[in-house]
Amino acid sequence: MTRLIALSGARHVKTNLFDLFRIYLSKKMLLMLVLGFASGMPLALTSSTLAAWMVTEGVDIKTIGIFSLVGLPYAFKFLWSPLLDRFVPPFLGRRRGWMLITQGAIIAAIATMGFFNPASQPLIVAFWAVALAFFSASQDIVLDAYRTEYLAPEERGAGAGIWIMGYRLAILVSGALALIMSDHIPWSAVYVVMGSIMLVGVAATLLCPDPETERPLGIGAAPPQTLREAVVQPFVEFFKRPGAVEILLFVILYKLGDVAAAQMTTPYILQHIGFSRTELGTIFKGFGMAATILGGIVGGALMTKWDLRRSLLIFGILQGVSTISFILLEFTGRQIWALCVVIGIENICGGMGTAAYTALLMGLCNTRFTATQYALLSSLMAVSRYVTGAPTGFLVVAVGWVWFFVICAILAVPGLLLLIRYREWARDEQGSSGY
Repeated sequence: MTRLIALSGARHVKTNLFDLFRIYLSKKMLLMLVLGFASGMPLALTSSTLAAWMVTEGVDIKTIGIFSLVGLPYAFKFLWSPLLDRFVPPFLGRRRGWMLITQGAIIAAIATMGFFNPASQPLIVAFWAVALAFFSASQDIVLDAYRTEYLAPEERGAGAGIWIMGYRLAILVSGALALIMSDHIPWSAVYVVMGSIMLVGVAATLLCPDPETERPLGIGAAPPQTLREAVVQPFVEFFKRPGAVEILLFVILYKLGDVAAAQMTTPYILQHIGFSRTELGTIFKGFGMAATILGGIVGGALMTKWDLRRSLLIFGILQGVSTISFILLEFTGRQIWALCVVIGIENICGGMGTAAYTALLMGLCNTRFTATQYALLSSLMAVSRYVTGAPTGFLVVAVGWVWFFVICAILAVPGLLLLIRYREWARDEQGSSGY
């Protein structure tokens, strides 16, 4: 009898786990995986992979540092996002049409950039790198809008989790795989191959359904008819909402401590604890990436059972706990197992928090202005990341590493306290995504 009860209990657990992750078996999630991959592919090609290429060509370190500015279009994408809300291409509709246009431009920019030498033709390479970043940021605008409009509210957590997985896999391909390939073939060939891989995004765009056909916007929720309406109305509509200022504060504060800690984890692990670069690359980058993917998937699955407020609260608390976990290394010293534990906890909890946070941003967007409002919110988060990161080094010098991580964990508290007002934000109005 005892054995029968045990088997029954095991079968019950198995069924519950299957039900929890069932949502990932849908065609929608496969589409989110591929589109997330397309979103992540260009990033390393204008940052870490480009920097490695410049190093191999003998470019001086000052020039390599200046090239970091080519990524600025990602921070300012809200400036042209209203154009993608207002104007509709003559093919494939408002979202899919722009997806195809930006993906074609990305492929052309990647392939073309590879045929110039960053040592002898730095200005030309810089031009194409900026162009690639611009087209990539534009693709992100429309992909974020598509994901927001295509996924039902109860699918957004899982969709965000699987999107993170696709994005991280793309960084692995355009980062690690590209570097490995560069040891065997010319850089021009590497960039052509990377551009060719982007064709999977084009295929997904051609095959995916139109979100406005799948989920009509409804009466009174038509896209903006003038450019002025596309630029002004997203702000007017947003600030008419109950608790609009509180919402913006939450967007800024929710991942503040997590982001602040992330700025200093590399010097902490390398300089203070004394791990090698190989250990950092293998565990922090490789294992950490896998843990982030796992966190996003688990977080998305849990969000199919929990409401968004509960998910944000629990995952936010876990983010704070994961920040404090770095203090473990102060007691263990240079132990690989301890680094694995700390990196695993930090990235799993961060992935879960990112899934909930992304689902929130999707829910905050009115479907009339999805591209503009999502770009604004995500840009606001990006700016807060840069501002928060700037003083972290001074803070470490002032208080030491232990108190630095404690303070970063405490920085999670204001955002969590704002969740007390969450019910005041929630809306279910005509033309809104709802959340």
